[in-house]
Amino acid sequence: MADVNRGNRPLSPHISIYRPQVTSMTSILTRITGNALLITALLIVWWFLAAATSPNAFAKANGVLTSWFGDLVMVLSLLGIWYHTLAGIRHLIWDTTAMMEIRKAEMLGWICIIGSVVLTVLTIIIV
Repeated sequence: MADVNRGNRPLSPHISIYRPQVTSMTSILTRITGNALLITALLIVWWFLAAATSPNAFAKANGVLTSWFGDLVMVLSLLGIWYHTLAGIRHLIWDTTAMMEIRKAEMLGWICIIGSVVLTVLTIIIV
């Protein structure tokens, strides 16, 4: 039978005491960057298709991707690529069952976060 007092029950106690952890946040961020990179790939495909279609279509697509908004999207995409790459390397390390201790796993998470920012800045400076 259905519970009619469903709204009167207290919430789970973990909701009020849960503290986000580096490992869980980096895992979520890996999924977010993966999906965001799909959208970036679609933008790049749109740019190529516009270039193959007509000068007007290319001018519109190129105008969007070279605007301040397009530059912001591309820089964030670069950050996402570096982060996603480093997170993939982290998972390859974990696949060998190395660095699975909490402190080492947290260290790898911070390496992914800080490393992706550093590599993004270096890429922008070099390129």
